Amino acid sequence: MPDVEDIDATAVEVYLLRVRHPADDAERLAARAGLAAGDVARAETLLYRLGLLQPSPAGGWVAVSPESAADQLLAPVEADILSRRITMAAAREQLQSLSGVYVEARSMRSAEISIEVVEGIDNTRAVIDDLARTCTESLEALIPGIPSEEAIEAALPLDLELLARGAHIRTLLQHSARTHRTGLRYAETIRAAGALVRSAGVLPTRMLIYDRQCAVLPLDPLHTAAGVALVRDPSAVGFLYRVFDHCWDDGIDIPVVPGALEASEGVPTGLEREVLQLMAAGKANDAIAEQLGISRRSVSRVVSQLMTHLGATSRFQAGARAALNGWLG
Repeated sequence: MPDVEDIDATAVEVYLLRVRHPADDAERLAARAGLAAGDVARAETLLYRLGLLQPSPAGGWVAVSPESAADQLLAPVEADILSRRITMAAAREQLQSLSGVYVEARSMRSAEISIEVVEGIDNTRAVIDDLARTCTESLEALIPGIPSEEAIEAALPLDLELLARGAHIRTLLQHSARTHRTGLRYAETIRAAGALVRSAGVLPTRMLIYDRQCAVLPLDPLHTAAGVALVRDPSAVGFLYRVFDHCWDDGIDIPVVPGALEASEGVPTGLEREVLQLMAAGKANDAIAEQLGISRRSVSRVVSQLMTHLGATSRFQAGARAALNGWLG
C-alpha cells in the first residue's frame, strides 16, 4: 500500500482534472494541465493504486471520492487490527484467569518459608509488587539515602494504590532526601494521598514491613539490586517492627525547611538539633554530613544559622552557649 506522502502535486492536479473532466483521454488531460503525457500516465497509475481513480466501462478513468478510496484502501488493515485486538483480549483473559491461582500459590509458599531469599532486581520488584497488591492494612518503610527516579517510579503507583484501598503507610526517609527533588516529590505525593512521612538523620538499613507479617530486607545494603530477604517469622518481624518504631520516634515530620529554627521558642529542632549535638561532640562538617546523609553545603548552612542565632563567633563558643541554654540535653 503506497504512503499518502507519495501523492505529489502532479497527482493532485491530475486527480482534480479527472473530477472535472472524466471523459478526457490522457493527451487531452495532459494538454489541460500543461504536462507531458507520460507524467499524466504515471500520476493516474498512482491514483489508481490509491483507489482515487477507477477504470470507466466506457474507457478512461472515473474519480472516486477520498472517503470511499480510504475505506477501500484501509479496510484490510482495519480488519487485521480488529483481529489482533480480539486475539490480544483473549490472551489477556486467559492469563488473568491464573491470577487467583498464582496469589494462592504464593501465599502457600509464604506460609511454609520463614525466610526466603530473592535474587536479582527483576525478581525483587515482582515480589514487592505481589506484597503491595495483597497488603490490606499497613506498610512501614525505611528508605535511607536519596531514592532514585527509577525507584520512585516503581514504588509510587503501588503506594498510591495501597492508600486508595485504605491501608496505612508510614515512610521514614533520611534527611538528605528532603534536599533533592526526587525525594521531596515522592514525600509530598504520598503525604498528600494520606501517608505519614518523616525524616531522620541516620537509618540502619532499607526495610519494608507489610501488614506486620512480612519484612523485606536487602541482601546487601550497599547493592540493593542484588536481591532481598523476605522475613516472615513472627518473632523476627516483631523485632524489626520495634526497630522501625524506634527510628520513627526519632524522625521529624516532612515537609520541614532545612536550617529553619522553631520561631516560637528559638530552640533548634530536628536536623538543626542533630547538627548542634554533633558540633558539640567535636565533629567537623564533613563528618556531620556523612553521618546525617546530607551535603556538606547543607551542614555549613545549618552551622552558620546556628552560630548566628547563638551570637557565637566560634564553634566552641556556640557549643558552650547551647549547653548553657539547655539545648544539648
